[in-house]
Amino acid sequence: MVIRIIGRVFYPSATGAVAGVLLLGSAVGCMTVASADAPPPKAPPEYKVNVNKPDGLSGYVFYTTGLGGVNDNGKQPTDGGGATAEPKKEKGAGSVARIMTKSGQVVYQRAAPKGERINNFRTQTYRGKPVLTWWQGESQSGHGVGTDFIADDHYNIIASFTPSNMPADAHEFRLTPDGKALVTSYVEKTVDLTSVGGPKHGKIYDCIASVIDVATKRTLFQWDALQHVPVADTYASFKAEKILDPYHMNSIALDPSGNLVISLRHTSTIYNINRTTGAINWRLGGKHSTFALGKGIQFSYQHDAEMPNATTVSMFNNNDGPQVQGTPAQRRLSSLEWIHLDLAARKATLIRNQTHPDDLRAAATGNMQALPNGNAFGSWGNAGHISEFTPDGQMLYDAVPARRTYRAYFDPWRGSPTTPPQLVLPAQGKTDARAIWNGATNVAQWRVLHGPTTTDLTPLTTVAWRGYDTTIPLKDEPSGYYQLQALDAHGHVLVQTAPVH
Repeated sequence: MVIRIIGRVFYPSATGAVAGVLLLGSAVGCMTVASADAPPPKAPPEYKVNVNKPDGLSGYVFYTTGLGGVNDNGKQPTDGGGATAEPKKEKGAGSVARIMTKSGQVVYQRAAPKGERINNFRTQTYRGKPVLTWWQGESQSGHGVGTDFIADDHYNIIASFTPSNMPADAHEFRLTPDGKALVTSYVEKTVDLTSVGGPKHGKIYDCIASVIDVATKRTLFQWDALQHVPVADTYASFKAEKILDPYHMNSIALDPSGNLVISLRHTSTIYNINRTTGAINWRLGGKHSTFALGKGIQFSYQHDAEMPNATTVSMFNNNDGPQVQGTPAQRRLSSLEWIHLDLAARKATLIRNQTHPDDLRAAATGNMQALPNGNAFGSWGNAGHISEFTPDGQMLYDAVPARRTYRAYFDPWRGSPTTPPQLVLPAQGKTDARAIWNGATNVAQWRVLHGPTTTDLTPLTTVAWRGYDTTIPLKDEPSGYYQLQALDAHGHVLVQTAPVH
């Protein structure tokens, strides 16, 4: 394990002796805890948990503050679909990726640099090991211009890349079992827009799906929407003052045969693409659906399309856009949706359509994750909720972050930061200390030792871990020396800091 110098920390040995080591720091991509004279701000996120019932799974909630914007609880109107409107800004708020307990305690958070945003933060598998992945960059007119990152369980960045000759977009970054990455990109082009009421030489955002070999950063395959989907297939309306976004690619996945499953929001269509030739095998939904849509199937402006098996499509159905404008409100609710495909008969049958008890409408963003126990977990996009449902529709979890999130996931994670924990003593006139260890997942309790000298310390207080930045009440203002110990669930000392005063 690579260690970094940021201060002295002491690890108890198996014999009970204490060995001091220097922790090395300042590595590119390493998320470090701030120094003692500049601790991270004590500002827990507004994350209201409405429902939290046991589901038999252990893990954490992964989410980001998305592409910015406060929650609108499903009330934000669309702009008619021509281009995705920029979200409402939350004054003073930055873009942050978080790992949280279901009860709302922050385990880890990573803030984007000023002027940038983080999106699609989750855990995936790379080379047989769990990793963290995310996109980071600038948000422009409803898409992203940036880079994709992979970090190990020590929170060190081990890979970063973009597709060949273009930036990575914020919508999709999915790793495959064979070490490839599926990535979206948006590219401005000039095309004939007379078919949609625009000029002969109009501007659009074309969408590219790339398959990248992570180890070599080589782009192995690209699928260009403009080469395969006519602009006239869009439901987006042309506006002279804007660049038309006729496709708005928002997800790429693999079907069981290795073909690409691509969602284009503004054609309200899910495409199955031959990964070798780029040919469209079939279309579901939109103006040219290969399948006749059965009773109850109504999806539009969808997100996060996947194929859990060869005959099932799952998605987050935003149920928004021009296709549903003017229809009754109950027919415009967003939902988690599963559709069965009869490939021979070319018929699509609704399996399940899960709406939220609060009748949420998400004009944009959202996702659905299939959990190992058969439950469905995900984000309701700009409608503001993160929820979990059983196969029979029982809601086991529901939370509302202060700022909307593009996607949300629930997965196991074991984080082992190489930076040490930090004890921040109270300011003058205060009695609350703070224990800070960003990203550590095996801490159950914090114990503070106190004494008149560094060699005469005895236990003063022990408190339960309550997030990566835990408040520890002290009886009196600080005097003498203090030492912090991190304890695991069995009461064993994981690590202890050097005494401070």
